[in-house]
Amino acid sequence: MAGEHRINRLLILGIGSVLGIYACVQAAAEETDGIEEEIHRILLEEAVRASVPGMVYEPGEQRTAGAWVMQQAMRLIPISAYAEGKLSVDTEVEDLETYEMILAQQESDENAVDENGNLIGEDDSAAASAQASAAAIDTSMEKLSNYEYLLGNFYTVDSSTMADPELINAEKLLGKDLKINESTGGPKVLIYHTHSQETFADSVPGDTSTSILGIGEYLSQLLNDTYGIETLHHQGVYDLINGKLDRSMAYQLAEPEITRILQENPSIEVVIDLHRDGVAEGTHLVTEVNGKPTAQIMFFNGLSRSRANGEISYLANPYIEDNLAFSLQMQIAAARKYPGFTRHIYLRAYRYNMHLAPKTLLVEAGAQTNTVEEMRNAMEVLADTLDSVLTK
Repeated sequence: MAGEHRINRLLILGIGSVLGIYACVQAAAEETDGIEEEIHRILLEEAVRASVPGMVYEPGEQRTAGAWVMQQAMRLIPISAYAEGKLSVDTEVEDLETYEMILAQQESDENAVDENGNLIGEDDSAAASAQASAAAIDTSMEKLSNYEYLLGNFYTVDSSTMADPELINAEKLLGKDLKINESTGGPKVLIYHTHSQETFADSVPGDTSTSILGIGEYLSQLLNDTYGIETLHHQGVYDLINGKLDRSMAYQLAEPEITRILQENPSIEVVIDLHRDGVAEGTHLVTEVNGKPTAQIMFFNGLSRSRANGEISYLANPYIEDNLAFSLQMQIAAARKYPGFTRHIYLRAYRYNMHLAPKTLLVEAGAQTNTVEEMRNAMEVLADTLDSVLTK
């Protein structure tokens, strides 16, 4: 696209320059002989030579000014064709570089950490601004049908991407039937962790039960034992390379393994990638539910398109609408029963392996400043919300 714009600008500049020269030459031909004509000719020639070298019409040449204009215009065409051919090659290389850059960005943009895995403590304004108020929000369809109201009360749109009324349409997203098929056997839900090494304020080093893995195991137990939704908890590690924390390829490493699990368990309908967020040390994402301190959660959607370049074809996701329907139905269910539990749904440009199943959730539960108890309390609320969306 950028190459086509450059070619168009080249053609416009060239043709505009030629026509301008022709008009000036014609005007010069009508001038009277003498010093004024000579000055005009010299100024014109030097001006054109400076802006478009080699494109100066010499009146003494054995051809008319009109013929000269046509010849110069035709000369521009092969130049633009050559440029287009070169630009298409350059664009392919640029796309590959952009693809690799986007994959690297996708791996690390949820939680800003340094090379040692320590959180970079800049103020997380997006997290702070996205915290939901404990006050009840109007979730009537009349209100939700207003795009500005819906976006303002339920979403945070990252600066790298964009949303529009066609994509974020409450009637369409809330109208999707997301109920699981309970008449067949086998697991219905898969929980896994792209970032398995995430911990909390009082996590015990080396004790995975106090890390995000332990929180995922507790959510799995709740779904299996309390709600009767057969759930598989995968504890694969994708953010350790040679024993060191490295998230640079976590999503890429997780994709083939999660794909294999889904192929071996075709009964799975719901995929949950459970994370915890990274926020400034002064930020505490907590609310109170049923008298218990409870970590707030955030649903996260990748839209596979950026504000700058539109659709990202090499990060295609045929399930974007289904993903959005799942997160919005969860958001509305929580807002009605547990106001203040969820932060705004976060929309970002990339994919985050959300193309692996229609009913995929990426959940940012709490942050490194939350306690393990607050996280476990949050899983109780999340499990109940999942049950209300998937079975009732």
